[in-house]
Amino acid sequence: MEKKRIDNEGNKVDEYLFSDMFLADFWEDSEYAIESYQSEPPTVDLIDSIEKELGYKLPTSYIQLMKHRNGGVPKNTNFPTEEPTSWAEDHIAITGIMGIGREKSYSLCGDLGSPFMIEEWGYPDIGVVICDCPSAGHDVVMLDYRACDTDGEPAVVHVDQEDDYKITFLADNFEEFIKGLVNDEQYDTSEENKEEALDKVAHGKFSPMLEELCSRVTELEQVEQKIRSICTRIVEEKGHFSFHADKLSYVMYDVQFWLYTKPNPDTSRDQYVAAYPNIIVFGDEFGQGGYAPSFITDWLDHRMQEGRIVQENGMIHFSDSYAEEVIKTLQEA
Repeated sequence: MEKKRIDNEGNKVDEYLFSDMFLADFWEDSEYAIESYQSEPPTVDLIDSIEKELGYKLPTSYIQLMKHRNGGVPKNTNFPTEEPTSWAEDHIAITGIMGIGREKSYSLCGDLGSPFMIEEWGYPDIGVVICDCPSAGHDVVMLDYRACDTDGEPAVVHVDQEDDYKITFLADNFEEFIKGLVNDEQYDTSEENKEEALDKVAHGKFSPMLEELCSRVTELEQVEQKIRSICTRIVEEKGHFSFHADKLSYVMYDVQFWLYTKPNPDTSRDQYVAAYPNIIVFGDEFGQGGYAPSFITDWLDHRMQEGRIVQENGMIHFSDSYAEEVIKTLQEA
């Protein structure tokens, strides 16, 4: 990988940022990486259009790495920090590096890319989100342009949604960040993190709203334990407590909707979306720290298209048959 520098005689010459040996062992090959991150090498026109959409000029080192492989999962996914974050005391972890494009979900302008994270998740508008993290949206890595112009050389920072969007400095530039990544074997806290999440869903205090909603249930007994059981399965599958677009998360979206609309039958779509954060997402101990509203609206759209959520006179509710399915699912949890 190369960029241009000026030699002593004023001529532009190639300067290699990443050696062939470095690149040969950098990327992890997997179906997930190909499906979610990797696109064809970016063209000049594509790079230009993405930069215009983002409002920032991308670092040369980033562009050159993407020309080698346009998005993917590196073998080394951890970066040391000098201060603790919500992820760990001494490092952060990434899931993958976003490519230049719009096609893949985890590309810069994909449906889970930088504009989405800033507009939907509320991340600070200081630059470009380039890496997602294992927390499923609760922290990210960004190019930080605050100390330079939009066409300057940005620093690399970690932004922690679960700590009021705390910004932690990582590296002076993208090249330094890439070369500073280390293998997760150096910081293997997955089992510890999983145990903490299991304890949270097993013993954490429910939010006041969730507690009240559970107290109103007459269709089955021990509804609180049923909810904890489903959430335990989520942690067992993911290693952490978060709802996304997977099957078990949809089960919990269903349960929450059923709990809320039982005592609140005259609920509009907008009213439910506004009330939702008070149920679990921002709950006390039994909580996730944050969420993207689009996760809920996408679930609502999906259930309405299926006919499982019905809208009448502006009010939304489960169909009778699907409400019975949700109750049965809870009974069997």
